[in-house]
Amino acid sequence: MTAVRRTAPVLVAALLLLVCAGRAGATGYRYWSFWERTDGHWTYATQGPASVRPGDGTVQGFRFTVGADAADAGRPRGTADFDTICADTPAKAGSKRVGLVLDFGTPADAPSGEAPPERRAVCARVPSDASSADALAAVAGPLRYDTNALLCAIAGYPHKGCGEQVSTDREPTAAPESDSSESSGSGPSLGLPIGVGVVALLAGAAIWQSRRRRDASG
Repeated sequence: MTAVRRTAPVLVAALLLLVCAGRAGATGYRYWSFWERTDGHWTYATQGPASVRPGDGTVQGFRFTVGADAADAGRPRGTADFDTICADTPAKAGSKRVGLVLDFGTPADAPSGEAPPERRAVCARVPSDASSADALAAVAGPLRYDTNALLCAIAGYPHKGCGEQVSTDREPTAAPESDSSESSGSGPSLGLPIGVGVVALLAGAAIWQSRRRRDASG
């Protein structure tokens, strides 16, 4: 049992370290996330809207959210079908149509003193070489950018602030919410379960090694 007693402080320290690691992601950012609709599902865009050149029939989304990264950023909610969004916008030579879902987020994610507008879906008809940012500007102005070209506001929301750091140590109101084809909400943090599992594994190994040594000496 000596090996177990010597290992116990190490196990406790490991547990504390892993639990703290599970809580380390408690800081996020309040920002406009950018999404692309592919095969009926939202995927987090790998490029900014100024760099993307969508084709005719594309659906893209913007969601005002609070999150640390793409994994916990809220997905756009509401109608996301191109034929529905652009039903009243016929095709035209030399231009393209882009369906845009604009989700202004939840009251919990809004900056202090502001209330998010209602979600909306709009169809932008823009020149064939237009970017996603161009499409957004055509139907959802005024837009606001910071000095680093970060998108800060769509249709004037929010009135101030841009990518500010905020605490996410609260109920996951900014977790992915979407239409019925996708899951809603987010699961519990895996930090604590994983930490407990690793410590249990280490404890089992220590007990096994102690018994092995005792059998060898006997």
